[in-house]
Amino acid sequence: MPKPRVYCSHELFEEARKILDATCDVEYWTPAERPPREEVVRRVKDKEGLVCLLTEKVDERLLRAAPKLRIAANVAVGFDNIDVAACTKRGVVATNTPGVLDETTADFAWTLLMAVARRLGEGEQLARSGNWKGWNLDQLCGADIWGKTLGIVGFGRIGRAVARRALGFNMKVIYTDAVRAPEDAEKPVGATFQDMNTLLAEADFISLHVPLLAETRGLFDAPKFFRMKPTTFLINTSRGPVVDEAALVAALESKKIAGAALDVYENEPFIHPGLKRPNVVLAPHLASASLETRTKMAVMAANNVVSLFQGQMPPNMVNPSVLKKR
Repeated sequence: MPKPRVYCSHELFEEARKILDATCDVEYWTPAERPPREEVVRRVKDKEGLVCLLTEKVDERLLRAAPKLRIAANVAVGFDNIDVAACTKRGVVATNTPGVLDETTADFAWTLLMAVARRLGEGEQLARSGNWKGWNLDQLCGADIWGKTLGIVGFGRIGRAVARRALGFNMKVIYTDAVRAPEDAEKPVGATFQDMNTLLAEADFISLHVPLLAETRGLFDAPKFFRMKPTTFLINTSRGPVVDEAALVAALESKKIAGAALDVYENEPFIHPGLKRPNVVLAPHLASASLETRTKMAVMAANNVVSLFQGQMPPNMVNPSVLKKR
């Protein structure tokens, strides 16, 4: 019996390749640059499986071009690049990689928070420039973190992991979410549920951890920034379009907020020119970028594909109702 044919839009890590290669006939994209859209559509035409990154859109056009496709496995926890409704309609399973990147992403949110608070980016540039003249009393003074108020928008797995780390900084933790978390999630980290306006008014640092949905797109707009304190810093490791970048730039220029630290952008890889300013820390989508975590993500995606072709339910389906169509 022939092996299922799979197209992988990235070469992946060896551990994940071994899993796929053992049961599937896999074609990998190997160049360093990302595959062009037309190339992905062309290569997936005769495939039964697709392993893809957030940069590849799995939409109606691609699905029409790939009538044999049975699964689209995202190597990411987010899946807004996948038209889940279109996949479900065509009987295509869509999967993601939740859980394995929670702690690493929380680590990086704190990396950004501390970097922007203590002006690390500016200091590193000064140290490298050859122009540093030595210590001075008022040189690059930033903001303390200890004892401040951390506002978390989105109190899911990653938001809660960020809150746990705040304990070490003696911070007051407040959060908002569409649904209040149970007491056993709040109590260990001393988190208090607040409405959005209260969080905006009280938080010294606001860290975003919401998925990209219709209701969260542009969630942080001009009115949100207006309600924040002028000493507040915004940290975003969730999804870029959650923040209206033009409104953020305006808030920074008018000193409505103190600064921002961003790992994701509204129109990646484009970064709004107005964000390239001293009080903004910019990272190129690195939140889950540890070798250990990215390997776990790739392995999870590979296992999702193999499970389906072995007649099992993939463990990380985002559209389980698709099985009713089979």
